[in-house]
Amino acid sequence: MDYLDMGIAEIHSALVKKEVTPLELARLALQKAKENKENAFEYICEAEALEFAATLVEPEENNLLWGIPYACKDNFSTKGIPTTASSNILEGYVPLFDATVVKKLAEKKAVLIGKTTLDELAMGGTGTTGHKGTTFNPYDPDHKHLIGGSSCGSAVAVAAGIVPFAIGSDTGDSVRKPASYGGLVGMKATWGRISRYGLFCFAPSLDHVAYFTRSVEDSATLLNALAGRDEMDSTSSFQPMDNYASGLGNELKGKRIAIINGILDTIRNKKLISAFQKSVDQLILAGACIDYVDFPTELLHAIYPTYIVISCAEATSSNANLDGIKFGPYRGGATYQEVMSNARTKGFSELIKRRFVIGSFALMSENREELFERAQKARARIVQVTNQILADHDAIYLPASPSTAPVVGGSSDKLSDERLIADNYLQIGNFAGLPSITLPLTMLDGYPIGVNLTGKAFDEKNLFGIAKSVERITGLEGLDVNVRKEALL
Repeated sequence: MDYLDMGIAEIHSALVKKEVTPLELARLALQKAKENKENAFEYICEAEALEFAATLVEPEENNLLWGIPYACKDNFSTKGIPTTASSNILEGYVPLFDATVVKKLAEKKAVLIGKTTLDELAMGGTGTTGHKGTTFNPYDPDHKHLIGGSSCGSAVAVAAGIVPFAIGSDTGDSVRKPASYGGLVGMKATWGRISRYGLFCFAPSLDHVAYFTRSVEDSATLLNALAGRDEMDSTSSFQPMDNYASGLGNELKGKRIAIINGILDTIRNKKLISAFQKSVDQLILAGACIDYVDFPTELLHAIYPTYIVISCAEATSSNANLDGIKFGPYRGGATYQEVMSNARTKGFSELIKRRFVIGSFALMSENREELFERAQKARARIVQVTNQILADHDAIYLPASPSTAPVVGGSSDKLSDERLIADNYLQIGNFAGLPSITLPLTMLDGYPIGVNLTGKAFDEKNLFGIAKSVERITGLEGLDVNVRKEALL
């Protein structure tokens, strides 16, 4: 019996009954991590995990995360454990403190078994730009398909059955898109709901702590553990917490769900549209009220350029300390500018350099009004329309991506409406700081694809209830990659 294929509650039950121990689970997860062929890990915490797991002897019945192995994206600070954000400029960096989410999970006695790969500094959506190379999709043993990024390693760790949950970060869709490609539940809560202290910032106004699970129930369980005000993060919210798992049995009757025409209409895959429509029909039968709503086309076309300008501008500022003096290897130079140039030239990939150039250009005094301030105005209009839709609806429901996992090195028409809109609309949730969850829908041509629900700010309990109803419709709950392949077919 492979306990790591189970959900959190099932593993917890086995631990309480002493059918298995935290140490045995840690050893099994570590073995799977070391055997993984998809390039999921930056660092495997073997000694640390075994030492901690050995101290967990008497089960804590009221603590669902006690003794549960997990993985964490390598852009979260971990005390005494290398943290590189998959960038050469941070090679060998060992933090002196834990990120708040890492600290909270340690207090819950969850066992960290490894730090996972990502696109360098969490910039990118492919899982191909980390300094250890491409991270592949576990549904493809031939390694011709991607899992997506930037939280690629954490997605693989859960999809491949190494751990039941993994921590990631989501700036545009960095957890929710890989969740679609990996047949997982990917959740980001409202901006400020989970502390970001210790998360290496990419774009602070967009960044969310997020995570992968294999069921909606496990996702709600994790938010119960991670949510809350943190004095170490001034942007964390004072908003009272809910019991997020308590709404999972709620009925759909009376729930109003919006589908945005301008996004759905850009998707070309007829099989996906058919599967999505079947799920909509089932939602209606379950009592939900479905409304097809409009969104100004010019704003839908503005989503991606707005995201690029704002995220690159914020990234330029956020990473200014990676200069070869404060952080990063010292590579010599007669002046500060020369030291920084030497460190950054050798420390950053071409993608990172391009993003910093875009960000710096947008922030130049002669360009600021035309680029950065214009992007902020577009963001405000997008958020306004989104909130107007949600004022009359409990959630927005759409396919999470217009296609299954992309092929390594594949190309597409980057200026098509499908690419610009359907492939990037999840960024709306980051613009507005809204809770958003992706979960599996079906299997197309041998690969999973998901749907996404985005709800009102701090309305995660209601969002989980609707997501649970979708999960009942699809029947895809708590399955590992091998079982899911059969269930999805």
